[in-house]
Amino acid sequence: MERVHDPIIFQHSLDGIDLKKHIVATYYLSDRLPGVDFIDHFKLIESIAVEGSTGTWQKVKEDSEEVRENLSGKLVGYFEIPSGDEFRKSAVIQLAFPISAWHDNVPMMLLSIAGNCFAYSPDLRLVDVFFPEDMVKNFAGPKFGVPGIRQLVGVKDRPLSLHIIKPKMGMTPKQTGDQVYQTAIGGADMCKDDEMTSDTYNNNYQERLKYVMESIDKAAQKTGKRMIYLCSITDEVSRMHEKALKAVELGANGLLITYSVGLSAIRQITSDPKVKIPVMVHNSHMIAAMKTISWPVFTKLIRLCGADQTLTPTYWSSIPMVSLEEGIRCQHVGQAPFYHIKPIWPMPAAGTYPGLAPILLSEYGKDMIIPSGGGMLGHPDGYTAGAQAWQQAIAAAMAGVPIADYARKPENKALRRALEKWGYLERPSTPWLRVAPKFHPKPFKMEG
Repeated sequence: MERVHDPIIFQHSLDGIDLKKHIVATYYLSDRLPGVDFIDHFKLIESIAVEGSTGTWQKVKEDSEEVRENLSGKLVGYFEIPSGDEFRKSAVIQLAFPISAWHDNVPMMLLSIAGNCFAYSPDLRLVDVFFPEDMVKNFAGPKFGVPGIRQLVGVKDRPLSLHIIKPKMGMTPKQTGDQVYQTAIGGADMCKDDEMTSDTYNNNYQERLKYVMESIDKAAQKTGKRMIYLCSITDEVSRMHEKALKAVELGANGLLITYSVGLSAIRQITSDPKVKIPVMVHNSHMIAAMKTISWPVFTKLIRLCGADQTLTPTYWSSIPMVSLEEGIRCQHVGQAPFYHIKPIWPMPAAGTYPGLAPILLSEYGKDMIIPSGGGMLGHPDGYTAGAQAWQQAIAAAMAGVPIADYARKPENKALRRALEKWGYLERPSTPWLRVAPKFHPKPFKMEG
């Protein structure tokens, strides 16, 4: 008799699957069928597993046991989440897909773990992906990552500050260079084009690169520090690769690419041995998929495909898109051990200002880049003071000195003025481990 649920798909656990030969995708799904008193969640999951590998809605004779054993997706984890709703089934599930179906072919891999599956459940989210070493060994990963960029900028043990060039578009190359010079002499470690910056009627990447690098060199003569400039080259794939090589030829020391070009295109640039400079991936296009794919998954994919740094959401930004934990988890995933792949820089972003430095440092640690556009350029005393304010805020956080106290020192006027304009936050605490705050032990000093 034919089984209701195909054992080839279901009779597995994470312990028994060959983890050297499978990626494991973890999903949250929640499905509701009002008025239906019998819900077989496994039948839906079988459709998702088969659709991401060998099958279709109607089984055909060529979809044999041999084919399914070798190539089909398999359920290796099902963890039901009680909902209290008799018409709803919610669970965290894990599906294993054999890498022999596509090896290191990223576009094909995405079709398995993040393709038609989303058509089967209105509330399905990919929350993690495990990659086996046999697959990852085919990826070079970032050329620089955290250790390499620290060496380039000459900063050993603190977060880096990054000036986002504003406005997004419309400036001439000379105006861009002039703005960069002002933040460079203020101590900014890096600068980048806005992700919307492209070749327009009054600006192209070659001319912009010329003026910006001249400004950086001029500032370096004054400060002794050479800023990294991440030059936007986002374009059609063939033109983008040409731009990357030309930018390197013209003396670029960093590149900016947006996620909208696709992971395979990003990998093509980062793995080219002629591109011997850091590459940042801007993730604004990823926002469109936030409901179905978690930000830490994107972070891991970007790291796998070779980016040295990428924007990450933070709860404390002007647009808090994800939960506190999901934002911080991006840093964990980006810097966790991952075979031979270097750790990358998280960039908690959007509406950041110097008063956030202590909170960001406490959550992300010292290996982060803090990007700021308006929160640097909008300083009441100008662009140079804005860059100085960030360096002073980072210094206060690194020293463990309350930021307001640090700002009161005469030499930290730039920080004081920034706090007067934008203020600062103290991170709230949550009393998880005691019954109520009144029962929390309170330290005190004893006399004598």
